[in-house]
Amino acid sequence: MSTKPMSKAFGKTLGAGLLVLLAGCTSLPGVTPSRTGGQNVPPITAPSDDPEEDAIGAREHPRIVASYGGIYSDRQAEIMIARIVGRLLAAADQPNQKFTVTILDTAEVNAFALPGGYVYVTRGILALASDTSEIAAVLAHEIAHVTLKHARARTNRARTNEIVDKVVSGVFGADTATDQASNRSKMSLAAFSQQQELAADKEGILTAGQAGFDPHAAARFLGAMGRFAHFSAGDAGQDDDFLSSHPSTPDRIQKAVETARAFFGAPGLGETDRAGYMAGIEGLSFGDSPAQGAISGRRYVNPALKFTFEVPSNYTLQISKGAVVGVAGEGEAVRFDSAEVPASMGLEAYLKSGWIAGLQPQTVKRESANGYEMATGVAMTQDWSFRVAVVRHEGRVYRFIFAAKFDSAAFAKAADATLKSFRAATAKDLGLVKKLVVRTVTAGSVDTADSLARRMSGLSRGTDLFYILNNLYPGDTLVAGERYKIVTVE
Repeated sequence: MSTKPMSKAFGKTLGAGLLVLLAGCTSLPGVTPSRTGGQNVPPITAPSDDPEEDAIGAREHPRIVASYGGIYSDRQAEIMIARIVGRLLAAADQPNQKFTVTILDTAEVNAFALPGGYVYVTRGILALASDTSEIAAVLAHEIAHVTLKHARARTNRARTNEIVDKVVSGVFGADTATDQASNRSKMSLAAFSQQQELAADKEGILTAGQAGFDPHAAARFLGAMGRFAHFSAGDAGQDDDFLSSHPSTPDRIQKAVETARAFFGAPGLGETDRAGYMAGIEGLSFGDSPAQGAISGRRYVNPALKFTFEVPSNYTLQISKGAVVGVAGEGEAVRFDSAEVPASMGLEAYLKSGWIAGLQPQTVKRESANGYEMATGVAMTQDWSFRVAVVRHEGRVYRFIFAAKFDSAAFAKAADATLKSFRAATAKDLGLVKKLVVRTVTAGSVDTADSLARRMSGLSRGTDLFYILNNLYPGDTLVAGERYKIVTVE
């Protein structure tokens, strides 16, 4: 995992539920592939006629890519998406609009757009969709946000609203120009309005239908996304998805159904191309990227940077939004991330450099363990106590931020034990990192949803996940000869 700087909102999010992070566009989001192995996908359209919008998108694009795990390179998925976008743009009569489509390497189910025609989808949303028309609905929605100038209006609000910066600042004081989590929070706080979302829903359905895709796919996929959000509701950090601030309500789904019926008729018309879509996502990475590390019980292992650490027994760990987070009950949590610190700056000086509000300078001290240089300190705010520690590994600084409602000897001991467990990963540790992949299987004449779901029983909640990924329910009959998604460990 390439961990990211910590958002200043950490302390406040703890108070709101310990680990709630903010999102980008939260509805029917959009997707676009940009490159594989450094090679650009063939241009979709000509440059736009708005240089200012181009400049905004170009400036923000690297920040978005860095904040969401980088670009996911999958040539067959990129080509599939580029073809869909080409059809949508022709139907939307946008010959002069440039769209740069990027697949982001994150398990989040999300998609969003920036001014200048920058459209993003995550591989998580690609895994959830079941046919080409559903991804076309996502893309058409995001294209609508751009063509209706919603993305420009949102960016303007983010740039001019000082309240956003204050909320993002929270307890910790990273530079909002470079703090990736802060950038994501600002984008979320300037999210599209409900009116804009409904307008993009309608425009997207019209565009997808005119392009020949099933116009009812939007309502169908909104339902699937709602099911996935409910499935993920028990996971800390899952709030940063497309439904976090614009829920897929029955009323909204009904409006999508009504729009499709009013302009195109009853379901059954339009292309779905399930077979083509299944071929396009075959082999898609699922879940956390191995490059982002792995959780095994209380242990986190980073295979790329070859280090590991372990949290106390009362903590539950997960990889979330470019960081490793853990919760112990309702009043204690930890976040692990990284920061770029000049090699010339000592760790004690870094702790005192102003990125931590409420730091008590007299508590900062140098430490070491397992051959690593470390430093620790204590910070206090009105509502929270923090134990902060930093460690230098191969030229980069990694940060542990423990937060608790009340400081105590047990809290201090847990923080110290976690820091002292940071060490180089062994071959056994690296063996804990597994790769999850989306595969497609052909249903036989006697197969049912239940029989195929059992093929994922080895994964945590794998059976339930199978039903959601395929938008099925227990007991459903399958179409013999049709392909369905499973997730395998490879």
